Amino acid sequence: MSIQWFPGHMHLTRKAIGERVKEIDVVIEMLDARLPGSSANPLMAELTSGRPTLKVLNKQDMADPARTALWLAHYNALPNTQAIALDASNTAPARAIIDACYQLAPRRGGMVKPMRVLICGIPNVGKSTLINTLKGKRAAKTGDEAGVTRTESRIALADDFYLYDTPGMLWPRIVVPESGFNLAASGAVGKNAYDEQEVAYELLALLKADYPALLEARYKLGRAPDAYAQAHEEELIEAIGRQRGALAGGGKVNMQKAAELVIADFRGQHIGRITLETPEQFTHWLKAGLQADADRATRKQKLREDGHIRAERKPKTAKSAKPR
Repeated sequence: MSIQWFPGHMHLTRKAIGERVKEIDVVIEMLDARLPGSSANPLMAELTSGRPTLKVLNKQDMADPARTALWLAHYNALPNTQAIALDASNTAPARAIIDACYQLAPRRGGMVKPMRVLICGIPNVGKSTLINTLKGKRAAKTGDEAGVTRTESRIALADDFYLYDTPGMLWPRIVVPESGFNLAASGAVGKNAYDEQEVAYELLALLKADYPALLEARYKLGRAPDAYAQAHEEELIEAIGRQRGALAGGGKVNMQKAAELVIADFRGQHIGRITLETPEQFTHWLKAGLQADADRATRKQKLREDGHIRAERKPKTAKSAKPR
């Protein structure tokens, strides 16, 4: 199953970012520390036109510290980029964002050249919580579902520091299947875009490989780590559902309810501090996804040339005025 979610307001957000970035000094991209690669929007490099970028790995208190260190090193090695990890609701680390912005754009500041910062990220990544923490009051709406912020707003953090908040935005087509599942597991896509059971199966496939001890501590299935690795995901869902009382008529496990339970446990950090991907893993996924996408485009072009599908219509252009 391919997970895609790009509602209409995201098209408007994409256009707004492209216009706003022309007068921006620093771009803050909020990432989910549990899935830093999957939550990084590939459109941002195109839209931000090489502006200095601060990668903020939010929800670091929910992520695996060892893997967070790997991701920070990965992003800090990129040109014109800094990366920090924080919990958006914690005041002290959040203030470090302002200092990082001045490091990335040292010539900005003061009433003559105020700092202009664009903050963006995927839905439900914690932008609004961070803004409220920086501002010290409720300046932006927050919520636990994707798509709470719908319009751009300008927030003055100081007389010479302006923060432009944008709605959460994914990208039109997710070419990395693993990213689609990880985004769904984190709550970054709308509920109508995925099947909970399939997402739970993919989530458990990652957890049983990398965090079997945490699974046993949470669900107490009486299995050794090796036993988790060898078990099928459907078997684990059934065992978890039975252990947690997610039962239907006749004593059968309600697989839908059990899947929702596992996803909720991950989102609520009830399983433990987990990061679903490493830089090395994501690089491998991305390479495979881009190759599959290129192969798909080649097949589509071949079908078009053979007349099996219609050629794409070129957009109409306005007729030039006749010379007088």
